[in-house]
Amino acid sequence: MTSTTVNIEDLRALIADVLEIEPKEVTDEAHFTDELDIDSLLMLEISTRVETAYDVPENTVVISGVKTLAELHAFVISKLVGETPASPVIRPRPLSDPAARLFLFHHAGGSHLLYRGWAAHFPQDWELCLLEAPGRGQLQALPLIDDCDRLVDYFHTAITPLLDRPFGFFGHSMGSLIAYQLTRRLHREGEPLPTWLGVSAYGAPRVEAGTDDRPHLMSDDELRGWLRSVGGCTPQLLDNDAVWLTFAPVFRSDFKLLDTWAPLQDPEPLPVPLSVFGGRRDKLIGEDHLLSWRGFTTRFCGLEMYEGDHFYVMDHRRPLATAITAAMRSAAA
Repeated sequence: MTSTTVNIEDLRALIADVLEIEPKEVTDEAHFTDELDIDSLLMLEISTRVETAYDVPENTVVISGVKTLAELHAFVISKLVGETPASPVIRPRPLSDPAARLFLFHHAGGSHLLYRGWAAHFPQDWELCLLEAPGRGQLQALPLIDDCDRLVDYFHTAITPLLDRPFGFFGHSMGSLIAYQLTRRLHREGEPLPTWLGVSAYGAPRVEAGTDDRPHLMSDDELRGWLRSVGGCTPQLLDNDAVWLTFAPVFRSDFKLLDTWAPLQDPEPLPVPLSVFGGRRDKLIGEDHLLSWRGFTTRFCGLEMYEGDHFYVMDHRRPLATAITAAMRSAAA
């Protein structure tokens, strides 16, 4: 059986029937528990119906952890064609027994390709894990996630089996927020913590942060102009209308995640060593805002500045790898 025999509209109708609502209310990206109020009993009913309709093994839908219609569709297809759904964790150099793992989180509008080639600059016994948010790359078939907590939840599920040895987090721009929030999630739930957290080109969360610039609400022309001023996007992406139409939804979704996330008032400092990195000509984040991360950790490891703008990381792979390696080793000592 192929994906053509698993019609997403049939699954939509099935869920709507269980919930006694109109199919149009079950959007592809609607979160089952948060938006559709599907509790464990309703999920069991949906699971049973899906298993009966598509001859999927009993209870596999419930334990799969799918949270949206799009994820359910991809899961059923994977079961019927005997494939494993694409993972958000890309390991360029997989190791059976790594000494440490480093998880890398990409920026808004980006993908794991931000860290292409990085593995070559790290110790041979380290495994790099590049995180890919849904809606891009090999996860292009999955709906975009425009809520910080939901994306953290998605990554949390994906990396939990890989936290069985020393590990670190490094995030650039939006990736810094995700890495920070994921660390908070691990701390809150009593799970293993990273030995070190690195944040890049993103200021410490501020309750009083201004809301003048909300990129996800900008018109196309405004958003393209804003991205040009920030730097880091190729002219081909911003100047080619056809290419822009493909990537614009990704930018808007990620910027909505950033624009709508509300930081806590006076959060407890994390018991994790934290280092900060930035570009000297970054128009979005100043040095003072980068240094404000000092109040978010019990062990501030300092700020390192590099020549370049918001996307300075593209030109400094080797020195960044050296700095990250030294910081992780020092934190673990």
